[in-house]
Amino acid sequence: MKQPYNTALYMRLSRDDENYGDSVSIETQRTILQQYAKEQELHVVGEYIDDGWSGTTFERPNFKRMMADVDAGRVNCIVTKDLSRFGRDHIMVGYYLEYEFPEKQVRYIAVSENEDTKKGLSDFVPFKNLFNEWFAKDTSRKVKTALHAKFAAGERTFAYAPLGYIRHPEVKNAIVIDVGTRWIIEKIFDLAYHGAGAAKIARILVEEHVPTAGWLNYQRYGTFAHIYEGQPEEKSYAWTLAQVKSILKDETYIGNSVHNKQSNISYKNKKKIRKPQEEWFRVENTHEAIISKEVFERVQEQIASRRRQQKDATTQIFSGLVKCADCGWSMRFGTNSQNKKPYSHYTCSQYGQGLKQCSAHYIRYDYLYTYVLSRIQGLSRQAQLDEKELLHRLLKASDQELAANAKRQSAELTRAEKRRTEVDRKFAKLYEDWSDGRITEYNFNMMSQKYQTEQQELTENIERLSDELESEKQTTVDAETWISLIKQYANPTELTAELLNTLIEKIVIHEATTLDGLREQNIDIYYRLIGKIE
Repeated sequence: MKQPYNTALYMRLSRDDENYGDSVSIETQRTILQQYAKEQELHVVGEYIDDGWSGTTFERPNFKRMMADVDAGRVNCIVTKDLSRFGRDHIMVGYYLEYEFPEKQVRYIAVSENEDTKKGLSDFVPFKNLFNEWFAKDTSRKVKTALHAKFAAGERTFAYAPLGYIRHPEVKNAIVIDVGTRWIIEKIFDLAYHGAGAAKIARILVEEHVPTAGWLNYQRYGTFAHIYEGQPEEKSYAWTLAQVKSILKDETYIGNSVHNKQSNISYKNKKKIRKPQEEWFRVENTHEAIISKEVFERVQEQIASRRRQQKDATTQIFSGLVKCADCGWSMRFGTNSQNKKPYSHYTCSQYGQGLKQCSAHYIRYDYLYTYVLSRIQGLSRQAQLDEKELLHRLLKASDQELAANAKRQSAELTRAEKRRTEVDRKFAKLYEDWSDGRITEYNFNMMSQKYQTEQQELTENIERLSDELESEKQTTVDAETWISLIKQYANPTELTAELLNTLIEKIVIHEATTLDGLREQNIDIYYRLIGKIE
């Protein structure tokens, strides 16, 4: 009886492949695969298409969907136009062809190259896969060279023109001022020039219902529909601090184009990394400016000055320590100077950007200072008068947190040990397959290296978790160490950044409540080494 093949037709096209015309287009691939399936009487259960995805990654959405269907038993045959459509990473392609597919009894066919695992792959497959990977690497190099030449010629590469500009109607890869939105950029820089910080500017833009760049693109071109479609009006002017800061630092608005701010880790790993400023590629006067260089430079000076003031101010002794209890973000320091007696305060940094993603968690600086100082003074006195009793108190406070950490680490350790056993078993099976001639020596070496690397990583992780579990037993030592630290600050009369950072890990501020006209607010102090003390 002929074995039924539930077949997946897999198609892939990257942006670089588009340069080669219709020969590799999705439609061409579909025509070839459908015709082949019909001739070979294969039962097609679905088409899986990754359009715009590089073959150097296997984190493609429809490839993963197809493999999920393989695991579920819905697919037992995969057909592609050629090996390069399946992937351009020779190690991973070899892994699927020599190990994954045989183990799951999946037939694989590359139509135009006449490769079929049912008949047995040719000896040239490893070389074809190497060539496909080399092609991807060479293409990546050529693309970077071409981009550099474009940048040097004053061209820009962009999906959307920056706010205040539109695509040039006649010149490719160029921008011109958008008369309908330049006023937004002028308004932002005018506010900054006259002393407003990014947070205040964002608040003004929200209050005045100034549309964001994303909303304007949605209105004009229908892009970002997944963000704006069906959303309330407030979404159209939901400015954030980050958006305002990005505009204020963007040299586009003085006529410059700055490239190479970030790049992929490699032609295989598409994760973006930020490049140091000395590696940026700046080309001046590539288009008409909206903002004068004098205004732009003055705004940059004010941004730098404001940053220095915050860093040097004596009121910043809590910097990095004060956290919101609900969202976990750092609290933002501010000063109310409109009062007759100005005072400083902290509010959640997620609050006050127009979106109000969290509540204020407002607390005055002087109240926080007084509370923390009183707690430190009380612990300091106890350390001087009855160190033994304080040690007992600290150990009791840490019991619950210790148990929670130990439970989490124990579960993680069990998972790591289970995975290492599984990898050891797969490694042994791989050796048997090689010794019995079921896989080539090339693929055995390739896969054994993969498993050895994972074994090493798992062993290191297991050792780390074991050490962490062991270290939980050092709680007494940690408590004694912390007591010795606080004894160095005997009878403190004021707080300093050094004292706070030595003794405290974080200060968590809860939202205040009002009962019978009285305002109450919980503050949790987590001390270094020992956690929270009740």
